[in-house]
Amino acid sequence: MRFSIASALALTLGAVLLVGCGGGQAASTTRYYCPMHPSYVADRPGDCPICNMKLVRDDGEHQAATQAGHETPPAPDASAAPPSPSGKYICTMCPEVVSDQPGRCPVCGMKLVEKKAESTEGGTEIAHASEAPAADASPSPPGMAPLSLGSEATRLAGVQLATARAERAVRTVRTVGYVTVDETRVRHVHTKLAGWIERLHVNAVGQPVRAGQPLVDLYSPELVASQEELLRAHEAAARLAASSLPEVQRGIADLVEAARRRLRLLDVPAGFLEELERTGRVRRTVTLTAPFGGTVTAKTVVEGHQVEPGTELFTLTDLSRVWVVAEVHEQDAALVRVGQEVELTRPNGPAARLGGRVALIEPTLDPASRTLRLRLELPNPDLALRPGMFVDATIRAGEVAGVAIPDSAVLDTGTRQLVFVRTGDVLAPREVRVTMRESGTALVASGVAAGEQVATRAVFLLDSESRLRALFAAPPPSTERPGGGR
Repeated sequence: MRFSIASALALTLGAVLLVGCGGGQAASTTRYYCPMHPSYVADRPGDCPICNMKLVRDDGEHQAATQAGHETPPAPDASAAPPSPSGKYICTMCPEVVSDQPGRCPVCGMKLVEKKAESTEGGTEIAHASEAPAADASPSPPGMAPLSLGSEATRLAGVQLATARAERAVRTVRTVGYVTVDETRVRHVHTKLAGWIERLHVNAVGQPVRAGQPLVDLYSPELVASQEELLRAHEAAARLAASSLPEVQRGIADLVEAARRRLRLLDVPAGFLEELERTGRVRRTVTLTAPFGGTVTAKTVVEGHQVEPGTELFTLTDLSRVWVVAEVHEQDAALVRVGQEVELTRPNGPAARLGGRVALIEPTLDPASRTLRLRLELPNPDLALRPGMFVDATIRAGEVAGVAIPDSAVLDTGTRQLVFVRTGDVLAPREVRVTMRESGTALVASGVAAGEQVATRAVFLLDSESRLRALFAAPPPSTERPGGGR
């Protein structure tokens, strides 16, 4: 009886132990892990101590991978977190979520963290916009906030600084023009009577011509008759020279002068008239000379050509003075004035610089290219500038005063221009107005004072951080509907 009772007790105790062990093993098979940190595994539901995300139940595959060599990191004590000094809680994954009470993010389920200044090693501190000290009396541009950076953070971010300085610079307008002839120095050589070209003394386009140089030998019956008329007038004057009547002498003198004037009006050279009166011999052809010097830019006759009154023989162009036609953009049109000095250089020639002035500004704007056309006049004594040649033109539009900073310090957003000015350990964004940019330097009229330091490198990084800080400092959007409902 004793054996049976002892045996029954032993069997009962073994069964109880067996059931307990089996139940514990079954309970321990359920695991929970963090989707963002798979190395963390827990045996009960909860939050990840690393990112505060909710733990999800393991379906068995993750447990097998964890047992292969992963270790579960110890969970930190979340109860030791101090209360938020600012009374604001934000989501690290969704910055737009801001709450006055601790809790979970309605978007991703993460725990909201307190909003406070973030400190890094080396004494570097990046403060929120509401906590950063004021760097200047002027407010920051909308949507941006000042940054509090220590020397170590400035070095690690690659920020370089430059000192602004007061400066007076010459405002210039650069453009490209092309050389053309001076229209006031172009002459056409025409005939004033009918005849035939017996000989061409100038027979090629581009040939230089001096004033008074022979051009053509022209045979004209009208010229022959005019020569004979002059000679008959001289003979009559010789016969009546001994007359005692003043009216007769005066009349014959007028007749001689009229015949001589008729030949001069037909472009007969004065030397030809002197030789005709000296020799008394009528010449078959008359040599017409160039009225002024220049270059032959057009020739329309050949030897033997019959001409009529008004026929064009040559076009002579004086290239000792030329025009340069240039165009400036619409935004630079207000800077150009008549009489301004212009410096020109040839892009494919020697480095000699030529000086000229703005002679004319056309009153209309080209609607296709949105440019304004200018005319520049300049001397060309050595004929180095030839029509059709391109030149670089720099127009001096006067001096302008301002504060000079490196061009790399200016951040163009499309609607405004920004720089980051350092005062102490604060880099504050400021809106500036740039009046001129040239040779890597920007001249600003407002926003920066001489002697202040501006950031010249890592400007885009500062701009991104400034916008993020302004976003964190902005109040959360209201979820109330019109009428007070939600």
